[in-house]
Amino acid sequence: MQSTDLGNKESGKIWHRKPTPATRDGIVVNIIHSTSEYLPKVLRFLNVAFDSSGDCFIAGDHQGNIYVFDLYANRFNLVQRTAQACTALAFSLRRKSEFLVALADYSIKCFDTVTKELVSWMRGHESAVSSISVHASGRYAITTSSDTAQLWDLDTFQRKRKLNIRQSVGIQKVFFLPLSNTILSCFKDNSIFAWECDTLFCKYQLPAPPENSSLLYKVFAVTRDGRVLAAGGKSNHLHLWCLEAKQLFRIIQMPTKVRAIRHLEFLPDNFDAGSNQVLGVLSQDGIMRFINIQTCKLLFEIGSLDEGITSSVISPHGRYIASIMENGSVNVYSVQALTQEINKPPPPLVKVIEGLPKSQGSAGELKVKVTSGRVQRPARAREGKAHAVARAVTQDLAGKVEGTENELPDGLNRKRLQILLKGYGEYPTKYRMFIWRSLLQLPENHTAFSSLVDKGVHVAFLNLQKKYPIKSRKLLRVLQRTLSALANWSTIFTDTPYLPLLAFPFVKLFQNNQLICFEVVATLIMNWCQHWFEYFPNPPVNILSMIENVLAFRDKELLQHFLAHDVTAQLYAWPLLETVFSEVLTREEWLRLFDNVFSNHPAFLLMAVVAYSVCSRAPLLHCSLRDDFEYFFHHRNNLDINVVVREAYHLMDTTPSSIHPESMLGAFAALTQGQYPVFNQYPRFIVDYQTQERERIRNDELDFLRERQTIEDMQAEVDQQEAEDEAWHQRQELLRKAEETRRALLFREEEKMLEQRQRLAAVKRELKRKEIHLQDATRRRLLQQQLDQREMELRRLDDEIERKVYMRDQEITTTAKELEMRSLELEAQRRLYEKKFSRNQEDVAKELRAEADAYRRKVDLEEHMFHKLVDTEHAQSLKAQKLLEENLASAEQACVDAHWRIQAFQKQRQDDVQRSECYREVAELLRNHRRKETAVLDAMTEAESAKWDEVEDKESQLRSGKTECAHLDGSRRWFLEQELSEALGHAQHPCCFEGTLHRRPPGPEPSEQDLMERARSVRQRLAARARGRCPDPPLLVS
Repeated sequence: MQSTDLGNKESGKIWHRKPTPATRDGIVVNIIHSTSEYLPKVLRFLNVAFDSSGDCFIAGDHQGNIYVFDLYANRFNLVQRTAQACTALAFSLRRKSEFLVALADYSIKCFDTVTKELVSWMRGHESAVSSISVHASGRYAITTSSDTAQLWDLDTFQRKRKLNIRQSVGIQKVFFLPLSNTILSCFKDNSIFAWECDTLFCKYQLPAPPENSSLLYKVFAVTRDGRVLAAGGKSNHLHLWCLEAKQLFRIIQMPTKVRAIRHLEFLPDNFDAGSNQVLGVLSQDGIMRFINIQTCKLLFEIGSLDEGITSSVISPHGRYIASIMENGSVNVYSVQALTQEINKPPPPLVKVIEGLPKSQGSAGELKVKVTSGRVQRPARAREGKAHAVARAVTQDLAGKVEGTENELPDGLNRKRLQILLKGYGEYPTKYRMFIWRSLLQLPENHTAFSSLVDKGVHVAFLNLQKKYPIKSRKLLRVLQRTLSALANWSTIFTDTPYLPLLAFPFVKLFQNNQLICFEVVATLIMNWCQHWFEYFPNPPVNILSMIENVLAFRDKELLQHFLAHDVTAQLYAWPLLETVFSEVLTREEWLRLFDNVFSNHPAFLLMAVVAYSVCSRAPLLHCSLRDDFEYFFHHRNNLDINVVVREAYHLMDTTPSSIHPESMLGAFAALTQGQYPVFNQYPRFIVDYQTQERERIRNDELDFLRERQTIEDMQAEVDQQEAEDEAWHQRQELLRKAEETRRALLFREEEKMLEQRQRLAAVKRELKRKEIHLQDATRRRLLQQQLDQREMELRRLDDEIERKVYMRDQEITTTAKELEMRSLELEAQRRLYEKKFSRNQEDVAKELRAEADAYRRKVDLEEHMFHKLVDTEHAQSLKAQKLLEENLASAEQACVDAHWRIQAFQKQRQDDVQRSECYREVAELLRNHRRKETAVLDAMTEAESAKWDEVEDKESQLRSGKTECAHLDGSRRWFLEQELSEALGHAQHPCCFEGTLHRRPPGPEPSEQDLMERARSVRQRLAARARGRCPDPPLLVS
């Protein structure tokens, strides 16, 4: 099992060598993501989703890093960093490079894997999105959370519909049925509804599960054809629903160790027409079991108790399973490897029990026996070679090793492979690459090869496509990388001109595995190209001499023919060696030849060169021109490769040891494990000198190119400036010609305009004359019209004056009548107001008389008490008091009379004012009777409000006066009672009174005059207040 740590890399390879998943676990690769910090930690992957092709999937970890893994191209790329955990992924949109990701902030974002940019941002969920389902067309998507499901249009990224439910009924999952236009909604109460996508019309509802079933659905899966729905939950039972019949048709009971089902998914098959039969069931123990829903048999399982699975996704074509493990890593499983034992054919009925015969003609003597007890017959003689070779290879893989000196990796034996090769002439096509890798003992140093490749394309092969224009871009790229790796391995290969010709056939053969390609070419150079670089940069003269010696031993006549026509080994041997026969042989012939080359000593390749010339001696003896020889050894010829191989074997057996290349070339030596061996079998001083010269020439060439580029830029600028100058001169010439043309046109136009102006002046004069006549006629007609109009206006004014005089007379008459009527009304109203006023005065007089009687009684009482006080003290005080009372009464009467006169005068004056106002009002009525009425009414309203204000003021003054009078009455009553009691006491006890007088404090003692003054002032104030409140004197007199 290969494991890949993403680390901090943003891109790279998923695996370094082609994975070979074992049947036991089927794991292709294990992907982990750890940080390279001081305390490294593993970033857990949370979600995985495949694209529609099935060869590419995306995975997101809990820090928001989203990677794309291309299993076909063996590449991974970091496409986005969202900085928050993703809760769901979808990668099957209409635009293949876009994918949807649901984030922890309840939003859904769409990114592009190519541009790595944000395409759209969708919001609307209020809780975490648990799943994303994409329509088969890629146009719509459904996002599901615990409280709602929303349908989105992926063309506009706008929400199309929203599914709202009651809070008591939660949503389990809402998804599209595959290859249909139906939406399936599954709720926590086990209710399942099917809806039409376009109209959202409810197509049907599945019935409730059986009453005896306590299973609550939590996970669901649908077959590719949308006919079968599998549902599971916290139980070891599975319910299979037929969506066409809308009924439960099967209940599957899982093993007892399964207590809850966490995930369900059908395994697609290309040959079941969408009616998937294999269902993957992930249980609580982290093991995903795959069962056949028809036979209810367990087929295989992935995961274990130690390495449990949390979630899994199966690719659409059913080749891979991507599972997120409990430790946060991602395991990619090969379904083909997991089902290898299931799909394994029955064991063969016949097997080989003896070795192959030494000659092909004795194949019919093969002995076989029946192992199953059903068939027992010899193999037929017409059995094809390929089947016999395949059986022989199988026997080689299973047989014992015959000699330790011929042992090869993977249980093969070189001696037995040579026997097989001599018997059939070639290895089976199916096993050829496997046999070559064993014969060459390739170490497969991935790390060393990666270090060579990571250095990039060597500068010597940057322009390889110019010298070797290969149509296939992939083949050119692989050839460029292989040659660059060889150049980085040894400096000699940067200057080897024939290296592309030598490596090209192997690159074309191993273009899908560059490591094997490099190691095959390196092994070929280390063993079959020995001593090739001793005379570098010239061809290997020593090797060509060996070939010439062998040719002289085998066919002197042909060698003499070559020498006679000045054809050396560089012409008839070197083209075959530097191209390793790829120019003169077809693909099948070349593979057959190198089956024998790799199975023998390195000298076999030189013998094959001699054998090619010997087998072609007839046409070569007929050639006499050098060009013919060159053409012959650079193009394909009509030659049987089997004859060449047999001739090479004959030369290997019959050539004397003195001239045999085997004595001069070393034995086969494989590449070392871990690191490749150092290759320095070349003259270093020449290579170093050439390298220095090449570097100097390259620098000179770069300087020359820079100077040439500068000169070209300057020449381009000069040419551009000359072109611009020439264009400017041409434009100036054109402008001058255009200006002359326009001047001629303007001159002609001016002449025409002058003539037109003259004609126009004549016409204007004629028109002016006509206009004057017309204006004169119009003026006369207008004057006449004005005279008529003025006469009409005068007549109209006369009529208007007469009418206004008549109307004025009528108005005066009417106004006089109205004034008379108004005066009568005013008189009646005045009398009415006087009547009301006299009635009000009578009412007020009654009140005043009552108050005056009360006041008089109160005064009499006070005077009585005061008289008692005065009578007890002295008789003079009584006279003075009477005199004062009389004076006070006369003063009060005089004051009341004066006040009555003042009021009578004010009333007369008020009558005069009212009369003058009436006169003015009448005058105003003469001017405008309407304004007069309004003014009279306003005056009356204001007078009324003023009167009422005055009444309110007088009432408030009366109330305040009464309050003060009551206070004064109380104080006076208290004073009189006090004085009366003292006087009575003094009359009874005069001595005591005197003693008390002597004992009083030395303060001021009020005299009788002071008391009288106080009483007089109080009475005056009371009388003034009474006059202020009640200004009607007749009431007081009476």
